[in-house]
Amino acid sequence: MDKDKIQPIRKSDGKGWIDHGPRNYNRDLENPNILIPPSTDSGTLSNLRFSFSDAHQRLEEGGWAREITNRELPASTDLTGVNMALEPGAYREMHWHKEAEWGLMLYGNARVTSVDEHGRYFIDDVKAGDLWNFEAGIPHSIQGLDQGCEFLLVFSEPDFSENNTFLLSDWLIHTPKDIIAANFNKNIGDLEPLPREQKYIFRANVPGAINEVKRDSAEEPVPSPFTFHMEQAKPIQCEAGRVRIVDVTNFPAAKTISAAFVEVEPGGMRELHWHPNAAEWQYYIQGKAKMTVFNSDGVARTFDFQAGDVGVVPNVAGHYILNTGDEPLVFVEIFRNPIYSDISLNRWLATTPKQIVCDHLNVTNQFVNSLPDEKTPTPVVWYKKDAKKSSLSKGNNDNTSGW
Repeated sequence: MDKDKIQPIRKSDGKGWIDHGPRNYNRDLENPNILIPPSTDSGTLSNLRFSFSDAHQRLEEGGWAREITNRELPASTDLTGVNMALEPGAYREMHWHKEAEWGLMLYGNARVTSVDEHGRYFIDDVKAGDLWNFEAGIPHSIQGLDQGCEFLLVFSEPDFSENNTFLLSDWLIHTPKDIIAANFNKNIGDLEPLPREQKYIFRANVPGAINEVKRDSAEEPVPSPFTFHMEQAKPIQCEAGRVRIVDVTNFPAAKTISAAFVEVEPGGMRELHWHPNAAEWQYYIQGKAKMTVFNSDGVARTFDFQAGDVGVVPNVAGHYILNTGDEPLVFVEIFRNPIYSDISLNRWLATTPKQIVCDHLNVTNQFVNSLPDEKTPTPVVWYKKDAKKSSLSKGNNDNTSGW
């Protein structure tokens, strides 16, 4: 036995014993709160974490894709996530879905195009931190620009698979040639160049500027843009971080999915809270975190997260997210509901008559008077404030590209 290895023994109460192996020690280091759970953890709660690093990687000419559905994470009952990358010029083929698609740019730049059911067109360029949203049935394409791109896609069904979409090439392959010729007002011989297999992701040249490639149209552009640039979201500044909320109130095209973009300084935490209208689907972009989920009836479990991980919180379950690293934690909370909502424990206690709080917590009026009295939302608070000034207080608002 290596005496220097961390063992499943909890120092606070001495419970546990040595793990002589075999064991995956690197996994244990990544998940210290699963190896040695807090004494407050109790009961049986499903796994609420899965990493894109453990997802199957689909490699194509010009890019790749991987997905986390309820196959990989059964606790996810509302949403599915896809992580995709395109080299400069490469396309995610023209396509559409039965589900709403909500996209977040993680790296680089890309061009998205679309048309709505009234024939109104849309084209825009997006960069890291920007969003797009295409409701079910709305066709679209994505193309990497000069930097290439990586992005997160979230779909409004838990069993969605990126491998089962409506592709332009696939449709034409499975349509009789005489029908295609009649539709396009062509001879069958003119159709020889059409694809004979799905294109999905494929290489092409980096396009010119939008004003160089945009085609004339008898219709006007869509009235509500299908993209959202993150600088449009006003941040909620907090003592230990900030939150940007994007939902149908400031992104009208997003009629199914809403999100909160959260930044937490080292030593800070997303306060104790819950969401009354939808389960929470999380994606961790930067840093390290731990989260304890309380799911009623004495059931609670703690999980560890790092960049590239997905987390799930069941509908209305109480939780917090603590930054356990030495850099700002950046993650996004995503919901299958057009309106973002949450309930803060601090706010609940601050608005309840003092005697009720005293009676429930077995505390004095003096104790209740000393609790946070939030006049404005404060979703990110200090757990342990570092002696050094935070990067946010120094005015460093660019701790990660695009945020």
